[in-house]
Amino acid sequence: MRNLMSVLTVLFLFAFTPAAQAMPPIEQARLDNGLRVLLMQSSNVPMVVMRLNLPAGSWQDPAGRGGSAAMLAAMLGDHTAKHDYVAWADKLDAAAIRLGGGASYDSLSMTLTVLKEALAEGVDTFAEAGLQPGWDAKRFAVLQSDAVAGAQKSLEEPGVRAAEETAATMYPKHGYGHRPDGDLASLKRIELKDLQSMYRKQFRPEGAVLAVSGDVTMDELLALIRPAFAGWKGKPAVSFTDIPEPVAVRGEQRQVVMPTRQMTVQMARLGLSRFDKAFFADMLLDHILGGGGFASRLMNEVREQRGLVYGVYSYFMPLAVPGPFVISLQTRADQAGKALDVVREVMRKMHDGDIGKQELAAAKANLTGSFAHRLDSNAKRVGLMSMIGFYGLPLDYLQNWEARINAVTLAEVKHEAARFLDAEDWNVIQVGPEVAGSGD
Repeated sequence: MRNLMSVLTVLFLFAFTPAAQAMPPIEQARLDNGLRVLLMQSSNVPMVVMRLNLPAGSWQDPAGRGGSAAMLAAMLGDHTAKHDYVAWADKLDAAAIRLGGGASYDSLSMTLTVLKEALAEGVDTFAEAGLQPGWDAKRFAVLQSDAVAGAQKSLEEPGVRAAEETAATMYPKHGYGHRPDGDLASLKRIELKDLQSMYRKQFRPEGAVLAVSGDVTMDELLALIRPAFAGWKGKPAVSFTDIPEPVAVRGEQRQVVMPTRQMTVQMARLGLSRFDKAFFADMLLDHILGGGGFASRLMNEVREQRGLVYGVYSYFMPLAVPGPFVISLQTRADQAGKALDVVREVMRKMHDGDIGKQELAAAKANLTGSFAHRLDSNAKRVGLMSMIGFYGLPLDYLQNWEARINAVTLAEVKHEAARFLDAEDWNVIQVGPEVAGSGD
């Protein structure tokens, strides 16, 4: 691993140039086994990054065993049937290969970062990790212990506790009702057989997407991945289209008591799916509301003008079915009620149509002006391409992104504000010291 990092330290300095930000088209191919391959060439740095996305996200974690998909991803990168942990680590370091992985609500991912000169070995190594799992019980115990230790530490983090409570509140009896990483109790319940079962059912090429960015042509890439993945066959038991629609939960008030001076507050409601036609209008709405940093309404009204919070922001997470729309703030416990009142007033005004042409124009300029930064590294490109491929979005999605933003009308943004910003529909989760009557 040290070999890779030392070589790439210099190369990364050249990756953030205007040339690196130019956007070539996405090329597409499909292997005989059904695996979809997407490539964006970038020859300014002799490096290749690839990401394999599969429909094995945390929504499929067994009941009460949240974190199973994430632990499966960790196991696949830890060792293989041919190489134990020590031999595997030595193999990766010798060839300057970096493997990674993780799980989101909808998908499991594996990533490879490798220099162009070692691409052939990198692809073979990547295939070995995915197709020849080791299932070493001792290594599983180590990884589980590490995950439990991390979850134990996260109990001290109000933001994590708020996210856990928000998910549980908004998605009761649904696969989105826990964080993909799991929690202390769920991680302790996971057994090796849970990971093996998920792997057998879901780790299949049909429905999977391999996104690649870097110094490689499609012909070169296919010549390597076809033989490496030739023995991989089958269709997953379920896909993201099988995820049930969540039932909206509205107006819940929850408090998690922690011995802190500050209060972390999350307001949340159901937001968008990845396929919502109003996605770009809602991106602009969120930017104006709280996603635009110091340019946003919430930051200006709640922090800059009144000094009621340390920080405040909003975001939405589009998933296969409606994901969360969240407003998050950190404040003194005795100011939480006042801060929430101001947040609700900002929401009310926007809900009632108080959004101006200049405000919308500024949001468009900010988003389109920063768009190049979403594509300024191979890792970012494969992240976007894997999203495009996994959800079946058009291959010209990135090419048309700025035009789609600029085409949004003020009427469309106001429509989305009326759709989403009724404060009565939002759930409120507070984490911090107990304060009588807070959030009412």
